Amino acid sequence: MTGLKIGGVPEHFNLPWRMAIEKGKFAELGIDVHWSDMNGGTGQMIRGLETGSIDVAVLLTEGITRAVLQGLKARIVQVYVKTPLQWGIHVPYHSEINSVEDIKHPTFAVSREGSGSHLMAYVLGEREGWDQSSIQFNVVGDIYGGLWALQHDQAQIFLWEKYTTFPFVTQKKCKRVGDVLTPWPCFVIAVREEFLEKHSDLIDQMCRVVNASAEKLKNDPNAADVFSWRYNIPLEQTKMWLSDTEWNEHEGIRKEELEGVVNTLKELSLITSKQAEGWEEKLIKNK
Repeated sequence: MTGLKIGGVPEHFNLPWRMAIEKGKFAELGIDVHWSDMNGGTGQMIRGLETGSIDVAVLLTEGITRAVLQGLKARIVQVYVKTPLQWGIHVPYHSEINSVEDIKHPTFAVSREGSGSHLMAYVLGEREGWDQSSIQFNVVGDIYGGLWALQHDQAQIFLWEKYTTFPFVTQKKCKRVGDVLTPWPCFVIAVREEFLEKHSDLIDQMCRVVNASAEKLKNDPNAADVFSWRYNIPLEQTKMWLSDTEWNEHEGIRKEELEGVVNTLKELSLITSKQAEGWEEKLIKNK
């Protein structure tokens, strides 16, 4: 058995991985998978790839793209979820902010530097026409840190996937005043270069297993009930999310799936023009 350390967020998007592990699909191929829940999100996974505490990460496209172009020794091997991520714009429940237009000098709660919640703050700022230099950040670690920051006036805004935060909105721990969508496929699978060089065939097998698991779940008539029960999301919300979500059923990645991410990061000065040079060769697994 070959050991494989994988990190991902403990959220509904990753149920295909969980199901494949529980049903022994990886073990059948001689792959001993150790899954780690990464509550700190993409920033924590980037650090894990950097230190070697994980071999594979299922993480946000914008975060890993920026990290690799800034020097992280990893490659993207495929898109995992093809549809955009629906980030909820959350503010303190008892604040007077009732729309995005009410926000003037934003302080964002973010899980980590370089995380999706950090990078998407710039995307939102660009959309709203805010002076990017006026945006401030409070690093809070994870979703619970973000909620705490809102409740204790340590941040005005917290961006997080809106179906994950739905229970907290109903519990009045925050309120959602809008959404901002990633203009690209939201999740990709990335692998440390050192591991990929030694185990390229194993990674291909891994991708086939999880793609098949995702396809089976998507076509399961009882899928909404399974997701709802496992992740404590109301059934109607789960059905809406499923209808908006499309996993990748095929291996590999196309240049055009990442081009928009690279261009946006460059436009927002989150990477330099020099870092963006030759991005395709730096980011994508060689065939």
